[in-house]
Parts: sequence; structure tokens; C-alpha cells
Amino acid sequence: MSDLPPGFQFFPTDEELVVHFLYRKASRLPCQPDVVPFLDLRRFDPWQLNGKALQGGNHCYFFSHATVNKVSPSGYWMAVGAKETVTSGDKDVGTKTTLVFHIGEAPLGVKTSWVMHEYRLLEDGAAVPSSRTNRNSSSSASRARGNKRPDLNLAICRVQEASFFGVEETELSCLDEVFLSLDDLDEISMPY
Repeated sequence: MSDLPPGFQFFPTDEELVVHFLYRKASRLPCQPDVVPFLDLRRFDPWQLNGKALQGGNHCYFFSHATVNKVSPSGYWMAVGAKETVTSGDKDVGTKTTLVFHIGEAPLGVKTSWVMHEYRLLEDGAAVPSSRTNRNSSSSASRARGNKRPDLNLAICRVQEASFFGVEETELSCLDEVFLSLDDLDEISMPY
């Protein structure tokens, strides 16, 4: 699923995800281009997101409700590590939580290679449009929405499958490459 014209690719930074997409969506402001869909995370396993979420390389992007229990039809998402702060300029604007998908029921599920980064606005609603945004457009947008607080129950998610935590599936370690090359030697017939 992509409403992007041919040749355009979607590779936003953490700051862009929070400030341009999440803040605007949570504040009910127009977001151009409006390409990131809303999905109910409880209805889909990570391997079912292709074609439903926005694809950007090997990542899937979508909005969802931020819930404590992230259960899907085949398993659940479990947070790993500490929340990270997302900044814009010198201002903290959101948080980033890393989650790993487990097949089965908590807490006995089997860890998979699916990783999700969930971005949320700060609880105090401090996320504001970037200083790079035109001041006139941000003040008129603020008047248009009646200075309502953003919906803090909204999250934007980036999902990918990784071969092991932190490394994308296409990357191999030196040791993996050695073992794969040994497999190739079995196919070569040696003269006796």
C-alpha cells in the first residue's frame, strides 16, 4: 500500500515521525502527504502488515492506539530496554519504545525476529511543530483546531523483521558468511 508517486521513498527519522506525522495526526491537523494508515494492532500479526501498512524499504509504518497489552491473533509484543526520548532541536517531543514479537501466550511465548518501534507524544503534550515549520501556518493551524490537546492515546509504529536484535535481515555477520561459504563447498565436486 503506497500513495507515494513512483520514485519517492518513505524513510522518516524518529523526529519526523513524531513531529510531522504523529503530532499532526494526534492534533487533528492535516498531514500532507496523508500516506500512513491507521491499523488496529490487535487484528494483525507482524507478517500480515505487508499491503496494509505503508512500506518504506523493509519497514512498515502505521498509526495505532497505544495500549498496554499489545496482543495479536498469534502472540504479543513485549517491550525490551528503556524508553528513548525523541527530540526536535533542543526540545523533547516524544518517546520511542522498542518491542519484540513473541508467538504464543505471555509470558511463555517464543521470541521472534520481528521488532517494532512505537512512538508516542510526551504525557505533558509538549510536542510542538518543528521550528522549521512556518510560524504563520502553525499559529493558524493552532487557531483552527481550537488549541485542543493532542490525543495522547495515539502512536505511530515502525515494524521490521530482523535476523537478530538491532541488525536488519539483509545484513550478515562475518561468521555467518563463513558458514554460508562452507555450504557452497559441499556443492563443488573435488577431483580425487
